[in-house]
Amino acid sequence: MAAEGGTLHHVKPHGALYNMAAVSAPLAEAIAEAVYRVNPELVLYGLAGSELTKSGTKLGLQVAHEVFADRTYQLDGTLTSRRLPNALLTTSEEAARQVVRMVKEGQVCAQQGTDVAIRADTICIHGDGAHALEFARHINQTLQNEGVSLQAFTKAAQ
Repeated sequence: MAAEGGTLHHVKPHGALYNMAAVSAPLAEAIAEAVYRVNPELVLYGLAGSELTKSGTKLGLQVAHEVFADRTYQLDGTLTSRRLPNALLTTSEEAARQVVRMVKEGQVCAQQGTDVAIRADTICIHGDGAHALEFARHINQTLQNEGVSLQAFTKAAQ
């Protein structure tokens, strides 16, 4: 990154590692420690309220509690496994409704029908989804209509 003139801003584990670190304290601690050793000024992105965000905070890293626009949640605040039915939100309207609630109310409705408290510092929309651009545009417009201004996550944003 530095060789190309770029500056690393944050670290976000990907895929299965991200989901495992959300629930495994030892793995979360190892990731947070590795990020801290590389650069304690980096922001650690993790699933909102997860073991990863807890571990990062405990070490003194700045963390971004991430929520997902296009995924459903379980009662413990984890994402519904993609192996299960209804793991994905399939319309931009569903995704926008979920994001508005998470951002404005600090709540997400779990698949079981119960509201779960959630902190939304940053929103993930999977870019490889068939309708990612449509989702992003619709969510952006809906948030603006709801009086929510979007900005890049920075230390001042927390």
